Amino acid sequence: QVQLVESGGGLVQAGGSLRLSCAASGRTFSSYVMGWFRQAPGKEREFVAAHSWSDASTYYAHSVKGRFTISRDNVKNTVYLQMNDLKPEDTGVYYCAAGLLHSIVQRTASRWYDYWGQGTQVTVSS
Repeated sequence: QVQLVESGGGLVQAGGSLRLSCAASGRTFSSYVMGWFRQAPGKEREFVAAHSWSDASTYYAHSVKGRFTISRDNVKNTVYLQMNDLKPEDTGVYYCAAGLLHSIVQRTASRWYDYWGQGTQVTVSS
């Protein structure tokens, strides 16, 4: 069982930065692929970024590549999402997720993840 708690969301102007954190419980944190997803009002949840410690793979959605960076600290059992040059279209609830996933298809799709945090709101004003 893995429990995830996100923090770090807030209101920021376009062009600004935020860093989200996701603290995880459980002894086997390093075994899990950790992902970030977001959901804007009236839209489906979409993939943002994911990281696998086991094979050092990192994935980003095209819309955030070059602006967002996912990282993790296995000692602190925490995964981070550094978000720079934020845009109004980045607004939404950001969720942290964990799963034992092996393929790119699985790692970038919400339905394969087993554990989810409660979400943190990010609002980017224009």
